[in-house]
Amino acid sequence: MKSKTVALFLALISSLVGLSLGLIAAEKKPAPAPLTKPTLKVDATPVSDLKSPVVISYADALEAIRPAVISVYSSKTVREQVPEVFRQMGAKGREQKQRGLGSGVIISSDGYIITNNHVVEEADELKVLLGDDREFTAKLIGTDPKTDVAVIKIEAENLPTVTLADSAKLRVGDIVFAIGNPLGVGQTVTMGIVSATGRKVGILDEVAGYEDFIQTDAAINQGNSGGALIDARGRLVGINSAIISNSTGNIGIGFAIPINLASFIMHSLIETGTVARGYMGVQTDILTPDKAESFGAPKDTKGLLITDLPADGPATKAGLKREDIITGLNGKPVTSGDELRLAIAQTPPGTKVTVNFLREGKLQSTEVTLTKRSEESTPNGELLPGLLVEPLSPESRKEFRIDDRVDGLLITDLAENSPFREIFHPGYVIAQVNREPVTDLVSAKQALKDGRNIALVYYRGTYRYIIFQR
Repeated sequence: MKSKTVALFLALISSLVGLSLGLIAAEKKPAPAPLTKPTLKVDATPVSDLKSPVVISYADALEAIRPAVISVYSSKTVREQVPEVFRQMGAKGREQKQRGLGSGVIISSDGYIITNNHVVEEADELKVLLGDDREFTAKLIGTDPKTDVAVIKIEAENLPTVTLADSAKLRVGDIVFAIGNPLGVGQTVTMGIVSATGRKVGILDEVAGYEDFIQTDAAINQGNSGGALIDARGRLVGINSAIISNSTGNIGIGFAIPINLASFIMHSLIETGTVARGYMGVQTDILTPDKAESFGAPKDTKGLLITDLPADGPATKAGLKREDIITGLNGKPVTSGDELRLAIAQTPPGTKVTVNFLREGKLQSTEVTLTKRSEESTPNGELLPGLLVEPLSPESRKEFRIDDRVDGLLITDLAENSPFREIFHPGYVIAQVNREPVTDLVSAKQALKDGRNIALVYYRGTYRYIIFQR
C-alpha cells in the first residue's frame, strides 16, 4: 500500500514538472503571425455579358471561302519490282495504277492552287474537282519537299479565291476551321482552336526540312492534306499537312503549314519553278548560362553561340567571328538554331539582314548579304525524271566500294514510275554524259540533249556505255 502511494506521488510530481516546463516553453515561443488572404482576380459577369457578342454560327465567315477549297485526285503508274537478274534477261514487272486523294486551295482567279507536296508527289496525272462539280486536269508548277508545299495550276478564269491572313499574328486559343475532302466523303468543315504555334515535330527530318507548324485540334483526316486552315474571319492562315495518330484517324493533333511560310514558297515556285532560300553561313550552338559567362556575356543572355563559319561565307565577309553570340535578326530576338535557320530560309538570296550580336560582352550589329544555298541550286538532285543523283563522297565510296580513281555522279534513287528504271540502277556512277565528264548536277544537265544520249557508267568495278532517250 505504501509503495502505491509513493508511485502516485511521483507521477503527480512528474506531471506538475512537465506542465511547468510546457508553460515556460509556451511563454518563450512567439505566437504565429496571422495568415494574409491572397488577392484573387474575380470576374463574376456571365459569359453572355462580355463585350464580345455570342457567336451562334460561322456560316457567313466560311461561305465565301468554301468554294476556293477543292479536291485533288492523283494517279501514278507503278511497275512491280523484278529481281535484277530477270531484268537483265528482259523481264518487266506488271504495271498498275495507284490513286491518291487530297485537297487544295485556289489562290488566284486564273487557276493557281496551293497544296501539299505529298499529295502530288510522283503523280503521272492530277485532276481537280471544284465545288460546282467542274473537273480539270492540273499542271504541276513546282514542289518543295522541305516544307511539303506544292503549286499546281488549272486553265480556268474567274475562279473563287481565298484571302490570306498574317499567320504570325495567330495566338494559342484562336478559333480555326479545317476545310478539305477527308476520306473522300466530300467537302467537310471541322472546328477547333490553335493548340500551339511554331511546332517542330520531325515530320520532315528525312529531307532536312523546315518545320514551323500550327498545331490544331480541328479534325484533320486522310484527304484533308493540302486543304485550308481558316480563322474565324474566313481568312487563310495555314495549309493542312499532317496528323499524329496511333491509327490512321484523327485524335486531335493536327498540323498546318503557316500561310506566311507557304506563301513564300508558293511565290518562288511560281516565279522560278524552284525555291531560292537565303544562306548566311554560320554553325551555332545553344547558349547556356555557363557558356554565356565564359564568353563575357551576362548569364541570362539569350542567343546562339557561333561555333564555325566557312571562310568564304556571307557571315565571315560581314565580319562575324567564331565565339560571337547572335542575339537578334533584323531587330527580332533569336533563341534557337531552328528559329534562325527558318528565318534565313524564308529570306531571298541577295537580301541584306541585320545581325545583332555580342562580342566580348559588347553589343554590336552588322549587315549580312545572304547568298543562295548550294543545295537549292539543283533541287532534289534530279538528273532525269525520277532519277536522283549526288556527287561522290567518302561515305558513298566506302558504302558502294567505289575506287578513288572513279569520278562522277552516284545514282541514289529511281522512282517507281521513272521511265529510266529499267535502264539505270541505284549504285551506278555516271562518269560521262555524251562523252563529257560530269562531277555535279549542273554539268550533267548541260551535257544532256533531246533525243538520243549516251552515258558512261561505272558499276562494281566495270565501265560500260548506256544509250537512252530523253
